[in-house]
Amino acid sequence: MSYTAYQAWRDRPITEPPWLSVVIPAFNEAERILPTVAAIAAHLSAYGRPWELIVSDDGSTDDTVERLRMLDMANLRVVQAPANAGKGAAVRRGVMSARGELILFADADNSTPIEEADLLLAAVDGGEAEVAIGSRAVAGAEEASKSLLRRILSGTSRALARRVLAVSLADTQCGFKLFRARVARDLFASQRIDGFAFDMEVLYLAARRGYRIAEIAVRWVDAPGSKVDPRREAARFLRDMARVRWNDLAGRYAREAQA
Repeated sequence: MSYTAYQAWRDRPITEPPWLSVVIPAFNEAERILPTVAAIAAHLSAYGRPWELIVSDDGSTDDTVERLRMLDMANLRVVQAPANAGKGAAVRRGVMSARGELILFADADNSTPIEEADLLLAAVDGGEAEVAIGSRAVAGAEEASKSLLRRILSGTSRALARRVLAVSLADTQCGFKLFRARVARDLFASQRIDGFAFDMEVLYLAARRGYRIAEIAVRWVDAPGSKVDPRREAARFLRDMARVRWNDLAGRYAREAQA
C-alpha cells in the first residue's frame, strides 16, 4: 500500500469519472464499518486509479452514519434510506447511485477480504466476464469459522437454486460481486427482492439475459457480530426462490427489461 495514494484519495475529491465504485450495504454496523472502510480504502487506493466508496445505509438506528461522516473522506459517500428495507434494497440503492465503470458490492464485515477483489477485477476489467462473483463453493475457495448449521443451510440453498431455477453457479449468496456498470443497472433495475435472496435473483436474471459470469474462488471468514438468523433466512430464501420463478413465468422481468 502507498500511504501517499491513500492520503490523496482520502483528502482530494476525484475530478474524473470513477473507474470503480464500491458499494457497502449497512444496517447498524457502527462496530464493524470503520475497519472495513479503512481496509478497502488502503487496498484500492494503491491501484492509482479514480474510485469511489458508497455506503448504502439501510435505516440504521445506531450511529453508523455519524461515524462514517466523522471520517471526512473526500471520496466516501453515504446514501441513506428513511427506514430499514432489506439488504437487497440497500445494494440496489447504492448501485443505482454509483458512477463507476465497474461496480463492486461487498459486505460491511469484510468477510471476503478486499484483496480478493483483485481476482474479480482481473476477470471483468480484462474482458473475460461482465459479472464476476466471489464463491465459497468452488475449488480453491477457503471458508473459515462457519458453523455446521450455516454450512448445512448454505449447501441446501445452493442445491435448490440449481434445481428450481437452473442456476448453475455453485454459490449465489457470497456478498462479493463485481459488475460492469451497464450490466449492473440493467439487472438491479429489474430486481424485485429486497431481502438476502436478491443475489440469487440478480444472477438468475444475468444468466437469462446472456451475460458472461465468472465464478471465482475467494477466501471468506464468518465474521463475529452477524445479525443474520440462518433458519429464518433459509425459509425466506425458499419463499423468494418461488417468487423469482413466478415473476419470470408472469413476464414481470421481461416487461421491466423492455421499459
